Amino acid sequence: MATLRDIRRRIKGVQNTEQITKAMKMVAAAKLRRAQENVVSARPYARKIAGLVDHLMTDELKETNPLLVERVVKKVLVVVLTSDRGLCGAFNTNILKEAVRLIDEELLPQKIEYSMYCIGKKGFDFFRKRDYSIKGNTLGIFGHLKFTDALTISNEIVSGYLNSEYDKIVVVYNEFKSVVRQEIVREQYLPIAFGETGKANHPSIDYIFEPSQKEIIDSLLPKHLHSQMWRILLESNASEYGARMTAMDNASTNAKELIRSLKITYNKARQAAITKEILEVVSGANASKSA
Repeated sequence: MATLRDIRRRIKGVQNTEQITKAMKMVAAAKLRRAQENVVSARPYARKIAGLVDHLMTDELKETNPLLVERVVKKVLVVVLTSDRGLCGAFNTNILKEAVRLIDEELLPQKIEYSMYCIGKKGFDFFRKRDYSIKGNTLGIFGHLKFTDALTISNEIVSGYLNSEYDKIVVVYNEFKSVVRQEIVREQYLPIAFGETGKANHPSIDYIFEPSQKEIIDSLLPKHLHSQMWRILLESNASEYGARMTAMDNASTNAKELIRSLKITYNKARQAAITKEILEVVSGANASKSA
């Protein structure tokens, strides 16, 4: 049975842990606010440029532009976004499960080759230890995320796609919904897929393009890919801070409950020790009287 000293040490240790989790929650909350503002600012531009390209798209361009042509899928690049650090609840676990499910239950049964591009240390370490085929990685960018990071990643994976190293690129990441809710998204990055929403919202008008429509599309597509990658990075970054803040809040609550439970145990043990000492004194007194 634990002694009073052991229980006091345990209470002190849990109190120190509670202080740390509270501090980490405050840091995550401060960073989340900035990350949330960034992702909310990036979404309109990403949607607008996607809608613009969709509106200008023609069937001829879809059949000739290498970024738009649908290929027979034999090789797939899976881009996985995780965090560089832990202590953020199920943020990384859910992403890794989804990526593993995509590879083991969908790609491999169809005899489709895969490669992985890991953004974030947790995902890279996970797949490296399990001997998954890793094509490349980018680590340590979320602490000081910049648009140049999105450009570098986008250019690297697009280059591989244009060189026919893979026929399709899929990105798996956490989309930021709210502080307590992040949604796992599996998004096709290449070939670029567009619906009919752009044309449905605009009347059929014969425009005169200067320069040509093809030149405009060719210049917009790289910007579209860069903006989408930047938005994805921001979504993942904001989701990480939201998950970390929630996890630290839960940890602080659990620490308070544990401290309360330990204090009750301590008081019971202390009361039992005092009662035992009183009984010993009374027994000694009675024995002296009997003698």
